[in-house]
Amino acid sequence: MGLGGCIILIAVGAILTFATDWQMQGVNLTVVGLILMAVGLIGVATFSGIARRRRVVVPPATPVVEDEPRHHHRADGYSDGYGV
Repeated sequence: MGLGGCIILIAVGAILTFATDWQMQGVNLTVVGLILMAVGLIGVATFSGIARRRRVVVPPATPVVEDEPRHHHRADGYSDGYGV
C-alpha cells in the first residue's frame, strides 16, 4: 500500500469517527474509524521510513576535462553557423 492508500485510510476513518451518526447493530463505527486512522498513520510512518532509506546519496562525479573546446570562434567573435 502506498502513501495514497494510507491517506485514504486516514480520511475514511476520520469520516466514520467524526462525520457520521449511523447506528449499526454489533458494530461501533467510532472504533472502526479510529482503527482505520491508526492503521493509516502506521502506514504513513512505515512508508516514510522506507522512502528515507531508499534515498541514495550520489557522490559528485569527477569533472571531465576536454582538450579542445567544442566551438571554435573566429577572431571577430562570429562563427560560420555550423559550430566550427
